[in-house]
Amino acid sequence: MFRSLSGFNYRIWFIGALVSNIGAWMQATTQDWVVLVDLTDNNALAVGTTMALQFGPQLLMVPISGYIADHFDRRKILMCTQSGLMLLAAGLGILLLTGVAELWHVFIFAFTLGVVNAIDTPARQVFVSDLVGQDNMANAVSLNSASFNTARLIGPAVAGILIALVGSGWVFMINAVSFLAVLTVLISLRVKDLYPSPRATGSPIKNIVEGFLYVKARPDLTVIFVIVFIMGAFGMNFPIVASTMAVEFGRGASEYGALSSILAIGSLTGALLAARRARPQMRIVITAAGLFGAASTVSGVMPTYVSFAISMILVGFSTVTLLTTANSYVQTTSAPIIRGRVMALYAAILMGSTPVGAPIVGWIANAFGARWTLGVGALAGFAACAVGLGWLIVSRELRLHRDPASRWRLVVTHFGKPMPGAATTNLGRMGLTTPIQVVHGDGGAAEYLDVHGKPFGASAKDTTPDAVGERADTTEIPAASAEETFLETASIALPASAPQAVPLIEPETLTGQIRVKYLDDDDEQADRP
Repeated sequence: MFRSLSGFNYRIWFIGALVSNIGAWMQATTQDWVVLVDLTDNNALAVGTTMALQFGPQLLMVPISGYIADHFDRRKILMCTQSGLMLLAAGLGILLLTGVAELWHVFIFAFTLGVVNAIDTPARQVFVSDLVGQDNMANAVSLNSASFNTARLIGPAVAGILIALVGSGWVFMINAVSFLAVLTVLISLRVKDLYPSPRATGSPIKNIVEGFLYVKARPDLTVIFVIVFIMGAFGMNFPIVASTMAVEFGRGASEYGALSSILAIGSLTGALLAARRARPQMRIVITAAGLFGAASTVSGVMPTYVSFAISMILVGFSTVTLLTTANSYVQTTSAPIIRGRVMALYAAILMGSTPVGAPIVGWIANAFGARWTLGVGALAGFAACAVGLGWLIVSRELRLHRDPASRWRLVVTHFGKPMPGAATTNLGRMGLTTPIQVVHGDGGAAEYLDVHGKPFGASAKDTTPDAVGERADTTEIPAASAEETFLETASIALPASAPQAVPLIEPETLTGQIRVKYLDDDDEQADRP
């Protein structure tokens, strides 16, 4: 579970990020409370507007932020962005301590914070691959999430106590100091032990367009992005939910902070369980979305503060299970040279969805009551789950049948997994999202291999309708010639919507991807991007 921590660079990064994340959660909790209580009269719409201003730049700046993450040294990018975030926290802290802060000051602060975070987020997320390499990336992403949610467990509770004891301004100043931990780590990293990533070349416009085209060619990523957008816009508005529900139950700043910390109990559990998994899977994302809908429904009808707080554990668990798995899936299945741009799109959709949903959810809280914010979240969870299931049914032919051998048993089938007893293709049984590679050698001879290089027992001459099953949307693979010494991807006997440009990794992580490796006459692999 903690194998990524064996490396020095990731170990000190984990510690520094934990300290900084605690400060960030303290600041986020304090900011929402200042807007809701100190600068307005319990105006949830003002909180939603602040969130929109803070997360809007993630969406507006996605082309340039992804290009920066793929083009420049990520360690130096983070040193600049973390310094900027430290100065912003200190600036608003001084305004609050001197008693001159007004609502429009917080709005400007939130927007500027969003601009800096738009550059920081993709670079920080992709920097994980520079610290641990490809093999441990999924584990490191999950541990990052665990660090983030450990901070969520501690930060809001500490913020609630500090607001009551010393005031909001000092919380911002403490957060400013916490950024020194990350800056110290960035300076202390063993640069020679970092895993170098390929840098994007060419014009910025070309690189930006490549990022969008890559995602467009990946229907599985598109589904992930749609799910994350729905959840981010209408489901994950926790500052609005926690602050308005605390007021609904007649509680103060300490109890509001406690809600965020209790939410983090489930979040931390979800992150640690994700770290135990060998690979991210699409079905976990879809299941987590449905679980979030059910958990939000239960939370919305809880009669007391205590019962509501306990129910938020399941909300936190489902949320982080979904986000951690989606993040790992996107990172581990994206080509390294384009990973920064893909993650910039992911972050833009996750964070940029907030300006769409937060004001609406805030207005609903004002107009209909705090509990309706949870009702909107429940609908969002069920809708996101339906999107994922619909894609599996249409694209991967997911079906539910009665087992012919048993009257009461049900069997799930999909492409690559027929009914029990049915004849399988010469590709063998595949998981719902199993990749295959086809290696062409001299004269076009080929064999089907799994991702570990083990043959399925088919040859190029067997790629006939009798061998793989005739389908109208099958793409035929031409025999390789001596000049065709390059690397490409193709879909064999798979729906036309299958991904077309996904790097080969662990089984069960992709969605019907087949990778074709052409070998030249000397049996030496010649790659071309």
